[in-house]
Amino acid sequence: MENDIAEGAQSFQIEDPGVQQLGGYKTTIDRRDGSCIVTLDLEPPHLNRHGILHGGIVATVLDVVCGNTASQFFDPENHAALVTVSLTLSYVAAARAGRITARARVTGGGKSIAHIFGELHDEQGQLLATATGVFKRIRT
Repeated sequence: MENDIAEGAQSFQIEDPGVQQLGGYKTTIDRRDGSCIVTLDLEPPHLNRHGILHGGIVATVLDVVCGNTASQFFDPENHAALVTVSLTLSYVAAARAGRITARARVTGGGKSIAHIFGELHDEQGQLLATATGVFKRIRT
């Protein structure tokens, strides 16, 4: 994973050569508080056969925002490596078009485990889904 981190910059973007390229989302980390925002402009490949945002895309975006939030919790300077231990989703509303935005916050944790709560909203601020996740720091 390459990060676009400029010295002294208040935020940076994660440039992941893997699933980020496939999904098309953008991940931004705010250095000031370690918060993460993931945005995605919906296109036909993100929708299911009913023309609404696919649940797997929702899960991916929430996993990314929660995981990056956990990474910053563990190591704000070096963006710690981690794995998802569990991710529980609640689907609240459907989206068909526009930009979706995910945000997350730490609800607890320690040296190697972080508990994270995430939310996904549409452009109008409507809640689309929530997630609770547990993430484990790994040493690479």
